[in-house]
Amino acid sequence: MLTADGTVFLLDVDNTLLDNDRFGADLGARLEQAFGAGERDRYWSIYAGLRDTLGYADYLGSLQKFRDGVEDRPALLQMSAFLLEYPFADRLYAHALDAVGHLRTLGRTAVFSDGDIVFQPRKIQRSGIWGAVAGEVLISVHKERSLAAMQERFPARHYVMVDDKPSVLAAMKHLFGERLSTVFVRQGHYAQAMSNAAIVPQPDFTIEAIGDLLQPRFTDFLAAVRSSAAAEPKESA
Repeated sequence: MLTADGTVFLLDVDNTLLDNDRFGADLGARLEQAFGAGERDRYWSIYAGLRDTLGYADYLGSLQKFRDGVEDRPALLQMSAFLLEYPFADRLYAHALDAVGHLRTLGRTAVFSDGDIVFQPRKIQRSGIWGAVAGEVLISVHKERSLAAMQERFPARHYVMVDDKPSVLAAMKHLFGERLSTVFVRQGHYAQAMSNAAIVPQPDFTIEAIGDLLQPRFTDFLAAVRSSAAAEPKESA
């Protein structure tokens, strides 16, 4: 069996392990059904503004601001239950948890995600991802700005980052250099929009779906990563 001693696998969540676009579409449809298209659009406008300000998606904070003007509508209170009880396990991509399980046979595997500190953990728990990585979860505002905290939590000689955003992978690669191997998952709207962009450096490995981590060609890639990591001089204690 291939082992990856000294390597930690880091996994993004939204549009990497689960289809967050589907969740967004379901949320939009629920808002329109309950409040109408105009109020649905107002929610997404609030959401976009908060994302620009905070740097991450804040669905609950957006709902808090959205309440102004619709506070007398009974459906408003039902929206919190919709968000908190949403069946995220049904939005996992095919073979996502199988891929997580496979990586855990090769080395330490953790979730490294952007997001808020309430809804994002809830999403990871309800989807089953939290259990799949045995609670090895780190949520930051910006992954590429939280690398010191990540290394302290998950120390390793080499890292493999799996993400749907090539710009994030490139930013991390600039900081880590050869200590990081990047895997671009071409899933979701952001990945499709950026797949032909001039990102430098380009990802080390590209897959079309998270289940491709189970394919032999990814095993071959990991073997090359392991050989490269073993050739690097060990850091002094």
